[in-house]
Amino acid sequence: MPSVTETPGVREEKQDQLTPLYNVVLLDDDEHTYEYVVEMLQKLFAFSEADAFSHAVEVDSTGRTLVLTCELAQAEFGRDQIHAYGADWRMPQSKGSMSAIVEPAGN
Repeated sequence: MPSVTETPGVREEKQDQLTPLYNVVLLDDDEHTYEYVVEMLQKLFAFSEADAFSHAVEVDSTGRTLVLTCELAQAEFGRDQIHAYGADWRMPQSKGSMSAIVEPAGN
C-alpha cells in the first residue's frame, strides 16, 4: 500500500476560480442591410445563414443582439472585428461599420 506524505499543519486548497464572461452585443442602426448583418456574422463568427438572419431580425426589432459570450480578451477582439468590418456597400448612406459593445455577462 503506497504511503501518503503530508506536511503537518499545511493544508493545500485548490479552488476553481470562475473566469468572468462578457457579451459582445451588436447595436442597431439605419445604415446597414439585413444582408450586411448576415454576411458579417457568417464571416466573423461562423454563424449559419439561419442563425445570422435571426440575429439580424433581433437587432432590427429590439435594437441589440448578443452575438458572443466569452472571456474579456476574446470579447474585445470580437467587438473590434465588428468595428473594422466596414461600410455596407448596398447603402450609399452607410459610412462605416456597425457598432458593438462589450458588457459583463452577469454570470
